[in-house]
Amino acid sequence: MVRQLTELPSAPRVLPRLKRLLNDGNSSIRDVVEMIRLDPGIAARVLRMGNSVYYSQGLRCYTVDEAVNRVGFDHVYELVAHAVASQVLVRPLEVYGMEPDDLWRQSVACGLAAETIARQLSLDVDVAYTVGLLYGVGLVAIDAWAFRQKLPWSFSRGPLPLETCQAERQVLGFHNAEAGAALLRLWEFPPVMTEPVRWQYLPRGTAAYLKLAATVHVAKWVRTEVCGLPGTPRPESTLLRSMNLTATALDRLVADVRARFDNLSSLLETESGDHQELAFPNGPRVIAARPPTSQLLQRFA
Repeated sequence: MVRQLTELPSAPRVLPRLKRLLNDGNSSIRDVVEMIRLDPGIAARVLRMGNSVYYSQGLRCYTVDEAVNRVGFDHVYELVAHAVASQVLVRPLEVYGMEPDDLWRQSVACGLAAETIARQLSLDVDVAYTVGLLYGVGLVAIDAWAFRQKLPWSFSRGPLPLETCQAERQVLGFHNAEAGAALLRLWEFPPVMTEPVRWQYLPRGTAAYLKLAATVHVAKWVRTEVCGLPGTPRPESTLLRSMNLTATALDRLVADVRARFDNLSSLLETESGDHQELAFPNGPRVIAARPPTSQLLQRFA
């Protein structure tokens, strides 16, 4: 199925390559800029981010080089991850009854939570954030396939831990996490990223990537709390204990992610008369009374 979804953007291929480049001590910021410039869509979004209220301080930049230097070498991966994810995730998912902004908001919240948990577990925070951000890419794949084949599917989300898995398996023979992992493999993501996505519902299914899969699993629960999704029981206590997460720590995590998530809207807006001009539109310039969360293309500690 995923091999035939040619209409989905191929931009995510940049992320694993960029990660390897950033991990190479011999790489320079010029190497990073050259990779970003290979994809015009990503380059445009990076440039817009460099001109955001948070980074520009009133001074515009006109090249990718200037934008990357303005953001800084340490933050370029997260910047590109947002640019990539915005191309893939900001779309309506009719099969799941989701508006264009819904998956993006939930993905950002999940990414923030995964990053925080990963830091506590001494895992790679960039990898954890990316996996959290792209946990729902399988939903996009299934919806795109249904649209292409004109299939009248409808999968209603149930509570965690399984959400739509059972309904998807009955119809498709697989669920969205398996489809998402397959799509990430097609985009050349390494197993350290694809396997946690695959096992996000049942993290104990993978021994090699248990910590990251458990991180995404718990981060998804935090996402439900931050985004106000229907009530869901907490992750099982044995899993939380294995991650050294107490009930109090989990509540603090929700509060921290909610605060950072709410902060995004105020940091990347500009005032324009009685309306607000979106700092990073996913297309032409957009003016709206309230900017949607899908325009919040940068995270801040």
